[in-house]
Amino acid sequence: MIQIKEYRGHIRNWGALCAELGVDASLSREERELQILKKAYEKWGCAMAEHMHGMFALAIWDEQEQELVCIRDPFGTKPFYYYETADGQLLYGTTIRRIMEQPGFVKELNIDMLQIYMSLTYGAGEDTFFKGVKKLMPGHILVWKDGKLSLTRYWKPEFHADTTKSLEEWADEIHTTVQQMMAEVKTEDEVAESFLSGGVDSSYVLAMSDVEMSNSCGYDDERFDESGLARQTADLLGRRNTRCRITPEDYFDIVPYVMYNMEQPLGDASAIAFAIACRETAKSTKLCYSGEGADEFFGGYNMYRNAERYGENLKTFYVGNTNIMKEEEKQRILKSYNPDVLPINLVQHIYEETEGLDPLSKMSDVDIQIWLEGDIYLNVDKMSLAAGLEIRMPLTDRRIFDIASRMPSAYKVNAEQNKVAFRTAAAKVLPEEIAFRKKLGFIVPIRIWLADERYNQDVQAKFKSDMAAQFFNLEEINAIFDDYVSGNSDNWRKVWTIYTFLVWYEEYFIKR
Repeated sequence: MIQIKEYRGHIRNWGALCAELGVDASLSREERELQILKKAYEKWGCAMAEHMHGMFALAIWDEQEQELVCIRDPFGTKPFYYYETADGQLLYGTTIRRIMEQPGFVKELNIDMLQIYMSLTYGAGEDTFFKGVKKLMPGHILVWKDGKLSLTRYWKPEFHADTTKSLEEWADEIHTTVQQMMAEVKTEDEVAESFLSGGVDSSYVLAMSDVEMSNSCGYDDERFDESGLARQTADLLGRRNTRCRITPEDYFDIVPYVMYNMEQPLGDASAIAFAIACRETAKSTKLCYSGEGADEFFGGYNMYRNAERYGENLKTFYVGNTNIMKEEEKQRILKSYNPDVLPINLVQHIYEETEGLDPLSKMSDVDIQIWLEGDIYLNVDKMSLAAGLEIRMPLTDRRIFDIASRMPSAYKVNAEQNKVAFRTAAAKVLPEEIAFRKKLGFIVPIRIWLADERYNQDVQAKFKSDMAAQFFNLEEINAIFDDYVSGNSDNWRKVWTIYTFLVWYEEYFIKR
């Protein structure tokens, strides 16, 4: 007997799997996907994940074998956690709070994670801020049998450049595959909306979809407001657009909600704006598209254009998209510092896997395995779940990545442009001024708001608190804050990273 003990996700190629596995395609989505999982396990066992496309984290109990099988999708779009109790039981779930509620769980802070967090602004790798709670990493399978745990990896990013194709041929392949993704990403009876920024990724997804309503965020400060660009894109595509206005009051008020529902601290300032967007969007729909994945696959970040300059030095310092504090600074700031806990240790296996590849492929691989899982996909999953909104990401798919894995880096970035082939594909359905618009990112005016005494009172209070004194040398962190307020705006990330940790700690270890 096969029991699905835990499942969250969306199986994208459900139609093909229904036909192959003999599942009634007319069943409700929930029942259909449960049947697919059962039949897939019966036919392929642990190899079932290699046949599924989409977003998934699941646990299956095999009564005959008396074993639990847990699987996480290749990119880690859905989280999965596990915890071994003192009496030899395994607790597991797609949320940490589900584990915390079960008998045998002992809540303790994993202080070493703070060192990782102070550099990366998120919890990278398999450990979490709760001692003993581990993440099942992307592309991995966990088997629990006779009280013993084993982990195997069924998928990892691999890069094999094909130099025989032209730019236009790569763009055609991207475009054809995105068309396929959009045909699978929802059923005809489902109605979706789409997040829309001023960038090419969300614009391309919108253009390729049948979505009628797009949703954007905006600020009163025009320097940070992309909503006008988003509205222009929606108008050009003949779609409607709504604007969610985010005020500094809204932003700071929701921080405790975000840190609680995130379950681990996250110092990505855009996560707060995204949470507000999710709550607002959930008022009009329960299904929304988002454009994550393309930047890491196809060379979307401006820093990727410097990859060749970094060369072999990459493996000495590049740990992902963010790295805001060096070890010397953390030693000054932290009350507890472990010299063996270094962010670079988290990526050594990736550099070993990518030995001999070009620098851009190495940077992309680090970001796919570390940054996407630890920050981007965590944020999308947790904030959508909290809001009661389901988010699907058409551009995050092994078949999309397969193209990127074969594409030479010269078609990803050049001296003037990033994401060259992807933008060329998008230009088939978007005006060139949108397809080749400079990447802005998900901009938040936090670097200005954080220095404003109207909004930073809680920040100041926490920086001087007994709670902060447990972890930080108060003189050091307040010197960083004072330097920031005095005009060194580069320090805002350090201030925000410390603050979000303190808010999270208060939510999980003081209030509850």
